[in-house]
Amino acid sequence: MRAAAALLVSALLCLGTGACRRQPPPAPPPPSAPAPAPAPAAPVAAPPFAYAEAGIAELQAAMERGETSSHALVQAYLARIVELDRNGPTLNSVIALNPLARNEAAALDAERAAGKLRGPLHGIPILLKDNIDATPMATTAGSLALADFRPATDAFLVQGLRQAGAVILGKTNLSEWANFRSTRSISGWSSAGGQTRNPYALDRSPCGSSSGTAVAVAANLAVAGIGTETNGSILCPAAMNGLAGLKPTVGLVSRDGIVPIAPSQDTAGPMARSVEDAAVLLAAIAGRDPDDPATADNRVLATFDYAARLRAADLRGLRIGLLRESLAISPEVRAATDEAMEALRQAGAIVVETSIPTRGSWKRDEHTLLVTEFRPALERYLQQRNAPLQTLHELIEFNRQHADKVMPLFGQELFEQAAASAGLASPAYIAARTRARRLAGPEGIDATLRADRLDVLVAATTGVAWRIDPTSGDQFPGDGYDAAAVAGYPALTVPMGHANGLPLGLVFIGPAWSEARLLQVGYAYEQLTRARRPPTFPASIDEGLPQAR
Repeated sequence: MRAAAALLVSALLCLGTGACRRQPPPAPPPPSAPAPAPAPAAPVAAPPFAYAEAGIAELQAAMERGETSSHALVQAYLARIVELDRNGPTLNSVIALNPLARNEAAALDAERAAGKLRGPLHGIPILLKDNIDATPMATTAGSLALADFRPATDAFLVQGLRQAGAVILGKTNLSEWANFRSTRSISGWSSAGGQTRNPYALDRSPCGSSSGTAVAVAANLAVAGIGTETNGSILCPAAMNGLAGLKPTVGLVSRDGIVPIAPSQDTAGPMARSVEDAAVLLAAIAGRDPDDPATADNRVLATFDYAARLRAADLRGLRIGLLRESLAISPEVRAATDEAMEALRQAGAIVVETSIPTRGSWKRDEHTLLVTEFRPALERYLQQRNAPLQTLHELIEFNRQHADKVMPLFGQELFEQAAASAGLASPAYIAARTRARRLAGPEGIDATLRADRLDVLVAATTGVAWRIDPTSGDQFPGDGYDAAAVAGYPALTVPMGHANGLPLGLVFIGPAWSEARLLQVGYAYEQLTRARRPPTFPASIDEGLPQAR
């Protein structure tokens, strides 16, 4: 059995990355693009896993005792990817594997044996969303247009992870172009990777765009992972897959080597099964980068130990502002949030119902910001990284020529709007950007915190996962994090409970550079409630639960 699994792993390393053959020049896409397939008619039992739900500290302790090794961990997670992602429930969350992962793990084991430890991530297998550059793998952004694009250098955050001792296990699927090709996109679907499935109900959306990372980490296909967010792409999939996910302040984590949408809002961040693991990851990827000017305002040292401060977390006397309007998402969300608030009160926190006075007023301006910033940011990335296609117009034309493979389910109207935008010098864009940040930040989150003398804001992260619908696209139920995204402020989602087995999240929001405080509060809440449950991979759930709209 183990030998067979090893053979399958080796095959996947060849097939998933193309590393076992000489790399050809960019070629046309394969004959057919993956489309959402029906979920299995019956649940598939997950095989037992020796490292199920194991966190970074637990695995480090086991390696220090000699009970396991980084190489053994990598082998185990690769085998689990074969069993669950490629076979079994067919989660389809991992788009490519690192052909050097086992060698890298062995080298880190040798360092450990020699008494050299790089830190808490030494030897820990990590997955990356496939819009983040990591050699020698391709960076596809989920698009067949970039299927053979292999950047020559690592993203800045990947350099940080590797310096900290992490093993990059592979890349995860995502909503194509991080959900910025069409207004009718399907979360977790890409022409390069097919449809990623929610492990809590295979017919339900994993949310996007960091869907593959969320599903893989939730299903224990890696210890933790990195996602990216412009508005909700870390927080929503983390919440719907029972994870802790942190969207940092824009400028805390470098965007160098990441396929962009809009520099005003883009950031990468950790996704993990615990707040502590998210804190460890954040310390490894945060820091100033001369190739990302936004990090020049970074007020936190790259060596800041977020995890060390978690133990001092105390909710007594903390003033928490509940954004009550987010509870309109659904009765299930309202009930779970009420229970969460009661738990916070019992722990000594003071919960104050409040609202953001400018709520939603930035929507039109945000759209202008995104479609205007996308083309110059994307083209800069493509040209700097020597991609096979280097302009948005070339990508649009590629999609038209291969529409049967790339656009079988939805179009590219956002691409077309971005191509027709007036540019960064446009007075309309400059006004929209200034106004959106002001309304969401100083006049939104900051004003709300100040008015009620609050330490943090909380809200339901989002609603119940909806059914995957290839015809109509996503049926998004709403969110509690929109202001933080537009303001560029940090937000942390933590498991809050379940609605008929589907995970729900609670989001903690603070002012710029308040990651340490949010992690402390989120950790205290997590330890109080212990709401995360591992997935069981059912094909569907009780039909009595109303559809989230």
